[in-house]
Amino acid sequence: MSVEQVLDSHRTADQAPEEHTEARPPAWRRGVSVAVTVLAGVLVFAAFVAPGDLELLRPGILARIPVEALVGCVVLLLLPATPRRAVAVVAGATLGLLAVVRLLDMGFLSVLDRPFDLVLDWVLFDDALVVLRDSVGQAGAVGAVVGALVLAFAVPILVTLSVLRLSTVAGRHRTAAARAVGVVAAAWVACAVAGVEVVPGQPVAARDTAVLAYDHGRQLVTSLRDREEFAGEAAVDKFRDTPGDQLLGGLRGKDVVLVFVESYGRDAVEDLEFAPRVGALLDDGSRRLAAAGYGSRSGWLTSPTSGGGSWLAQSTLLSGLWVNNQQRFRTVTSSDRLTLTGAFGRASWETVGVMPGITRAWPEGRFYEFDRIYDVHDLGYHGLGFSWATMPDQFTMLAFERLENAKPAHPPLMSVIPLVSSHGPWTPLPAWLDWDEVGDGSIYINDARVGDTPEEVWKDPARVRTQYRLSIEYSLKTLISYVENYGDDNLVMIFLGDHQPARIVTGPDATRDVPVSIVAHDPAVLDKISSWGWQDGIRPGPRSPVWRMDAFRDHFLTAYSR
Repeated sequence: MSVEQVLDSHRTADQAPEEHTEARPPAWRRGVSVAVTVLAGVLVFAAFVAPGDLELLRPGILARIPVEALVGCVVLLLLPATPRRAVAVVAGATLGLLAVVRLLDMGFLSVLDRPFDLVLDWVLFDDALVVLRDSVGQAGAVGAVVGALVLAFAVPILVTLSVLRLSTVAGRHRTAAARAVGVVAAAWVACAVAGVEVVPGQPVAARDTAVLAYDHGRQLVTSLRDREEFAGEAAVDKFRDTPGDQLLGGLRGKDVVLVFVESYGRDAVEDLEFAPRVGALLDDGSRRLAAAGYGSRSGWLTSPTSGGGSWLAQSTLLSGLWVNNQQRFRTVTSSDRLTLTGAFGRASWETVGVMPGITRAWPEGRFYEFDRIYDVHDLGYHGLGFSWATMPDQFTMLAFERLENAKPAHPPLMSVIPLVSSHGPWTPLPAWLDWDEVGDGSIYINDARVGDTPEEVWKDPARVRTQYRLSIEYSLKTLISYVENYGDDNLVMIFLGDHQPARIVTGPDATRDVPVSIVAHDPAVLDKISSWGWQDGIRPGPRSPVWRMDAFRDHFLTAYSR
């Protein structure tokens, strides 16, 4: 029996032949019906071919033929009316949910440069809400959340209703629908054989939805297995039982300051839009530090995250484990893993965390074994916040100096300071001040009120990139000037980026590399790492070594514990 015979055999289940149909409805009702059907078709087509990456969202992306739609049409056309409706509802709901996953992928790729993880990423929405609220205000954050929730519920429902309507219309016109599917299927095969593309890398003969489902299904299995795999990685630690008197002897008597510069990525140093200004600042900083008696070496580290998730990078560097998701972060911060700060504490340094970005309870802080932690409430800041940034980096470094480093005859300190001024949305930015003008921070009140809002700046990607560059320059200038003004013979400063900025700054093809530099007054400190191959100065070169960030802890402990 031919396909047309099969289709004809089902016709009576749907309606009588067209010559016996009832009187035609009014023209306006037919027009509305056609319009609704067309809109349903557009929505379903978009659900099949819309990319999960905003970088690909351009008109040519719609010039494609989704093979999943063709297969679905054939299946629905072969089914009688009742099972066809059931299958249409299931297929529509599935397609609608996959469309929501695509939207989540768009957001995560834009901000974190990776797709959404169906198992591990739900907990990140709480942090995203905090960043959104601090960036655009409470009203803007509430509006965004409401809009996202409406979209998350509306898309599956509308796609399901659309598939159901299209299947019903096709069922009434089986023969015409079958012929149309046959023509489009032939076009799909021809385009697949010829490799036709309108948008580079996006074949006209598309199968995106199947790939999306497969990739996220495979990711689901990988994420469920990740806890066991991470436990095996964490079990390996050659420094776990090393006595304190055998650790970090090469840094005895030194004050070690480890600074994370928010969003300070490789693009800040090498991208043609940023490199002339940022590179010149780093080169001038190397000369100024050398004039003040400091040497420096620099290389690259590959961060486990991009665009955000600073805590993942910080825990990776300090623990020596690859912490690239929230599940790993919770696992490692609940463990007894020896961190870099813990190693310094074991070797009789006092350990200090200066955390201007911590605004609420921080139980993970216990994992790092700090003797003292200063959060946003402890640093004495009396100014206003700058969008997400609670205080300017210059104030943070001055507060550290007042609270710890300036104490006479203090014991050797190991301090960790994540700076926040270069955190998105990079507007408004504080003005650079002489150190004696900073005071209690109230001088910054006017700075926090002037300049364009994030909503205005983020309408123009070029302005976003300019603000990003200015924020990095401000943070780097702060560190260079701090060493010049407050450094002494015992200072060892390690500063690095936590991750690259969001895609709106870097584009879609950026690495996850970040610069890392060590600055020291004592030449013996840098001699200990001469085998690393790092470049002189605080500007790493294109041929400087690249390590994964989790390798730093062991390299560092090995170099300074011999």
